[in-house]
Amino acid sequence: LEVVSSTTSFTRAFREGETVTIPVAHQEGNFQADGDTLDRLEQQGQVAFRYRDEVNGSARRIAGILNERGNVLGMMPHPERAMEAAHGNRDGRKLFEGLLAVLA
Repeated sequence: LEVVSSTTSFTRAFREGETVTIPVAHQEGNFQADGDTLDRLEQQGQVAFRYRDEVNGSARRIAGILNERGNVLGMMPHPERAMEAAHGNRDGRKLFEGLLAVLA
């Protein structure tokens, strides 16, 4: 994934533009919206993550979006499956570390 925004509680531990490896395990699921909605999400900075490559047919390769307040994240990849070296990498851990930092 590419980190599109690093200004939210979910993405604060990442760098904007950073490439991270987060497992995809949703089989046929993908994000779809009409062009106006996609434009609005992009313009308002609500796209949090984007697939680096075409993975599943998601519109504009969007992998994660935020609500308008930025306090709700919806994403298809599974950061909880990339928490420890035994999982193959720890990239997903950063998402949870960012949230914990806000709560602390």
